[in-house]
Amino acid sequence: MLNEFKLKQEICEIGHKVYEKGFVAANDGNISYRISENHVLCTPTLVSKGALKPDDICLVDMTGKQLSGKKKRTSEVMLHLEIYKANPKVKAVVHSHPPHATAFSVAGEDIPTCILPEVEVFLGPIPTAVYETPGAQAFAQTILPFVNTAKIVVLKNHGTVSWGETLQQAYWWTEILDAYCRILLIAKQVGRVERISPPKVEELLDLKERFGITDDPRRLHNADLCVNVDFGRGYAEPSATLMKKPEGPMRPPEPISAPAASDEAIERVVQEITDRIMSVLG
Repeated sequence: MLNEFKLKQEICEIGHKVYEKGFVAANDGNISYRISENHVLCTPTLVSKGALKPDDICLVDMTGKQLSGKKKRTSEVMLHLEIYKANPKVKAVVHSHPPHATAFSVAGEDIPTCILPEVEVFLGPIPTAVYETPGAQAFAQTILPFVNTAKIVVLKNHGTVSWGETLQQAYWWTEILDAYCRILLIAKQVGRVERISPPKVEELLDLKERFGITDDPRRLHNADLCVNVDFGRGYAEPSATLMKKPEGPMRPPEPISAPAASDEAIERVVQEITDRIMSVLG
């Protein structure tokens, strides 16, 4: 039998984690857990996830009607409910705004695959849902195409939503994705992003299936292994979708050293890269 109070405590603990990680600011984000076929615990609106207490947690039914709780439930619980309705295996949902992953959606950049083994095995391709106004029913329905073939979705110009069989699992997918996106952005500043070869990616998908993870859409739909192959090809070969190709021969920029660890040094290197690209483009 479920211990409702302990689940409320766990929701608070996950809330504290996403706040401490910088995945939410102020009162951003929301978390939920399905305790029965028709009942869901969720976080309230206008409360910082870093200050959540068990008494703050609300109870709603599958229509979004609030059944108990001292504070008003989050308006974005409708997004969570659509996930629960679409996939009965899901017990927990975490919605937040992890900055590195969200940066990809703001830039209109699909998150690439075929780079890190852990991401291939635990996450697979990460889809981006179309933009809709947060809190509305249309917003909630944007994730429906992905609920049964993904564990986390990037919400266009908004954030991410992840789900799993436990609260810890739903949180992990967010943490893995944002760490991955941070690595990608740093690697591209250093120079270029090297990909794992397709045969080696196939080996990872075989390994994934041996772990019992059989929902990778690339195997289900015989889709391309690698997503966004233009990402990280190096500054001498800019993506045609990101900038217009200049007329005449293009001289690659001079090699640069990797950025130092400090923020100030990184800013200097980024500016140097920008200046050189602009010089090459005339």
